[in-house]
Amino acid sequence: MAAAVALVSLVAATPSVAGSPEIELQLLVSGLDQPVVMTHANDGSGRLFIVEQDGAIRIWDGSQLLATPFLDIDPQVTSGGERGLLGLAFHPDYANNGWFFVYYSGPDPESDPGVDHNTVVSRFSVQGGNPNQADPASETEIFRYEQPWSNHNGGQIAFGPDGFLYIGLGDGGLGGDTLNSGQRVDTLLGKILRMNVDGDLPYEIPADNPFVGEAGLDEIWAFGLRNPWRFSFDRTSGDLFIGDVGQNAWEEIDYQPASSSGGENYGWRCYEGDHPYNTSGCGPIEDYVGPIFEYPHAQGCSITGGFRYRGSQFPNLAGTYLYGDYCSGVIWGGTNDGGVWSSVPLLNSNLNISSFGEDEDGELYVTDHVSNNGAVYRIIDTSPTDSVFGDGFESGDTTSWSATQS
Repeated sequence: MAAAVALVSLVAATPSVAGSPEIELQLLVSGLDQPVVMTHANDGSGRLFIVEQDGAIRIWDGSQLLATPFLDIDPQVTSGGERGLLGLAFHPDYANNGWFFVYYSGPDPESDPGVDHNTVVSRFSVQGGNPNQADPASETEIFRYEQPWSNHNGGQIAFGPDGFLYIGLGDGGLGGDTLNSGQRVDTLLGKILRMNVDGDLPYEIPADNPFVGEAGLDEIWAFGLRNPWRFSFDRTSGDLFIGDVGQNAWEEIDYQPASSSGGENYGWRCYEGDHPYNTSGCGPIEDYVGPIFEYPHAQGCSITGGFRYRGSQFPNLAGTYLYGDYCSGVIWGGTNDGGVWSSVPLLNSNLNISSFGEDEDGELYVTDHVSNNGAVYRIIDTSPTDSVFGDGFESGDTTSWSATQS
């Protein structure tokens, strides 16, 4: 049930670089069942929408968790492990058209024994006259794809700054990419897809997708991915950050600038992060786009991509990309200085970090993936306000500044 906002005492990691932000978490709401997504509708309501893995979407209305789910499709969702209701994205014009999109695991309707389940992306509509209730009968399936195994399903969907829908699919599962899905362009597994969902149903291919007119499936936007569980667009720059879950040694964050025309190959199965994995039939590492951040499994085991902070309440976080690890609970902050990316640990949260979320104002949140008592926390910066000013002048202490004038 809803919980009042409270400061949670968590052990902060010692920043590796002087001047790094100091963050803490505030409990927003608890009593959730395995939350995997938190997002907003960009409709001016300020509501937060929280996805529970079994198939429900809950609403935090600013003061409480509403008892009745916004949508509950539990009966048609195959949930457990890396399957379930995994993604939610509101149409950029949701305030007018009432459309939102979900990504879930569903049974194969043809009961093909060679298919474990399907990835399904569907469009739903909100009920007329009741903004807190979706119409479960409004489902329009726009995309379905066979998943050979139950893991590495991806699950993220998001609208880019271009208005197109982006979908993340893992390499199909098991381990080591036995199907070589990441490097093949005749399968949609191990890819990020890009679709126009505003035109003819079920979807249209944007004319400037990189494999239109080339050898490869037209939906593909980027490839060479193992399991892009969470990715996000920088709301200011339009840059794309991709958290790609590693095999057994390295976790990575991949990057695509907003100026990209797509088609990046991020290297899996040939490389895990910047390190050779299975290079049979592969080119040199220079042929692939390497990660901007990576860490070994001594520091975690499953990366959760986050967001670049573009809110207004915490200036010390401005431009910092926050991401975490499901197993260790560590939250890192990554920055770019003159084209050079670097990252430092900011907090040992002790959470099972399944997702980061962004509200309408650009403030950031994190979800704790726990059965029956999962939670959403708000990320706050507790850095001393005068730490930005080396001479202390803006904090009212003029001693250091005065000494330079003598």
